Amino acid sequence: MEMIAVYSRAITAVGYDAGTKRMRISFQQGHSYDFYNVPLDIYSGLMVAVSKGSYYNKHIRDRYQF
Repeated sequence: MEMIAVYSRAITAVGYDAGTKRMRISFQQGHSYDFYNVPLDIYSGLMVAVSKGSYYNKHIRDRYQF
């Protein structure tokens, strides 16, 4: 999965596999997590969000299994 670097105080990079709907997020603390069954619009929303951390907390955290 290709990881795309993002500008964020919380997140360093994001990757998405549309075929499996798996999203990987790498955090500033050095941890990476895979999230499953993530719709494309959620991934797209994260990538265009002004605050990646806020978007993650509102739309991804505790909503998709990892």
